[in-house]
Amino acid sequence: MSKYNVIFFDLDGTLIDSRSSILKSAQYALSKFHIYEENLDRFTDFLGPPLQITFRKYFHEQNDKIQQAVDYYREYYSKYAMAENVVFDGIPDLLLQLKNQQKKMVVATIKLQSIAVQSLMHVNLHNRFDMVIGSNADGSLSTKTEIIQHVLSLLPKYKPWKAVMVGDCAQDVYAAHENAIDSIAITYGFDSDENLRQARPTFTAHSVYELREILLEK
Repeated sequence: MSKYNVIFFDLDGTLIDSRSSILKSAQYALSKFHIYEENLDRFTDFLGPPLQITFRKYFHEQNDKIQQAVDYYREYYSKYAMAENVVFDGIPDLLLQLKNQQKKMVVATIKLQSIAVQSLMHVNLHNRFDMVIGSNADGSLSTKTEIIQHVLSLLPKYKPWKAVMVGDCAQDVYAAHENAIDSIAITYGFDSDENLRQARPTFTAHSVYELREILLEK
């Protein structure tokens, strides 16, 4: 029987397969600065970390250019690339079953909150969650650690030892550690199995079926 009554879900690579949309948005943003690359696999470093960190590899300390690149990325993602996102098989059914078991479900993503909501609406998952928390345009809540901490502060009657973070990146697991909650690393997303293993998650799920076995009450 699952002990968890608060479940944090990462968005990209966990609920939705957004690999193509992320890579194409990065490609577009960099092309605006005359950095051209046809091979989308060259942009896989955009899968996971905050945009500002990854764009810094290209623009170093040129903060104005970094912010411009982020704006170009978000513009393209919202207008065009988002349409390519698909939900991982089995996720809608799992979320419905968890909702029927009255679990408190939260999307925790470093994606800009407005875009996160838009992404969920596009794939018709927005009504499955109690909260959707992403980063703010002013730079606040820019890390997964801060987001989990913020949500737990809003839910004082829920205890940390009954909360769990579900994500496909090592940073999701580290954020769970920093908030003293359990974690489930899923291996069908973007990060490598080795990175996830080194992060030492509480559980590892290799499929949505295995995730269901961990989260659902029997």
